[in-house]
Amino acid sequence: MNRLISVSTLDGIASEYQDTPIGLLFEYHNLNRPLDDYSQARLLIGMCMDNRKRLRIPDSFAYIIRSGGGNLRHSEFKVSYAIAVGGVSSIALIGHNNCGMVGLAAKKEKFISGLVEKTGWEKDRAEEHFMQFAPIFEIENEIDFVLSEAKRLRLCYPNIQVAPLLYKVEDNLLYMVREKENR
Repeated sequence: MNRLISVSTLDGIASEYQDTPIGLLFEYHNLNRPLDDYSQARLLIGMCMDNRKRLRIPDSFAYIIRSGGGNLRHSEFKVSYAIAVGGVSSIALIGHNNCGMVGLAAKKEKFISGLVEKTGWEKDRAEEHFMQFAPIFEIENEIDFVLSEAKRLRLCYPNIQVAPLLYKVEDNLLYMVREKENR
């Protein structure tokens, strides 16, 4: 089953995102809409800290929280701030393919040796650090994670639109993620 939905035209934007900040995100990034001027953010974007991704959006259009895998657990206060004080009405949760947070267990030794070599940490401290945080940030796969995180955020903020999206690093485009299987 293909769970990604390409957006290459205005009509390709799902009806629930039309005329919303999520729709505008697709228009700016995928469809090269001219960048408008904003004095206040309309959107909160949660996305991975990965350096291969860059969004084409206007200045002041969105708050952006970057964290490994786009994981917003432990960032709820920042999310709440963007909603309550910043006035955003939508959240774009953007995962991406080839994410480094997938399969963290396989990167354990590289992580530990990198901390020891580059920071001067003792091996035991680096290993403890990995063991404490890897389970929090490990994701099994990008699509399932972005769907589960969107569901979690919808429960926390029931009146806020939350869109699970995926950024493909090979074409630098955003995709909608199909939430229900087609049978």
